[in-house]
Amino acid sequence: MKIYDIAQEVFGCAVFPGDSSPERKILSKISDGEICNLTELKMCAHNGTHVDAPYHFLDEGKTIDQVDLKRFVGYAYVAGHEGILKAEDAELILKNAREASDKSYLTDCDAYNRILIKGDAEMSEEAARVFADNNILLFGNESQTVGPLDAPMAVHLIMLGAEIVLLEGIRLGEVEEGVYMLNAAPLNLGGADGAPCRAILIK
Repeated sequence: MKIYDIAQEVFGCAVFPGDSSPERKILSKISDGEICNLTELKMCAHNGTHVDAPYHFLDEGKTIDQVDLKRFVGYAYVAGHEGILKAEDAELILKNAREASDKSYLTDCDAYNRILIKGDAEMSEEAARVFADNNILLFGNESQTVGPLDAPMAVHLIMLGAEIVLLEGIRLGEVEEGVYMLNAAPLNLGGADGAPCRAILIK
């Protein structure tokens, strides 16, 4: 078994333009004579590697604590792509994911339900509709947002409107294309629009 850590380190993580950066405050230190080391953390729920709940862009959407954990934990398919992700690219990725799931020795493999994109990829509205129409559970990418940096709303509305959870800011540089077990369970932040997670892949 090989475990891939695909999450960013929090204090040195990438931050979406305009969001606040994580801050660490040392409350106590053993070296100062205190009984323990103690850290206080302040951060945006969408810093670094994180997941978006539907509520992020939909006022009536589910908050992160209301989303079924099966969306974050299960088989996933890693596919490489650079540049704009078009509808035909999304269709090919889903086709390859289904074929890989069918060929896998794993029992009840549904890696086509959780798609992770390796590379500098940007989702188009057309591709988002393909994933939404196929009712996938989760979509992940290396960028801090699933859509264009300067106009992410339309893609988010399509995917979150279909209750696809978005796993953003992952790091797949050491991961080859194929089927893995994903665990991207978020912190249980009641009422929140998203949450940080320590995402891992298991081969």
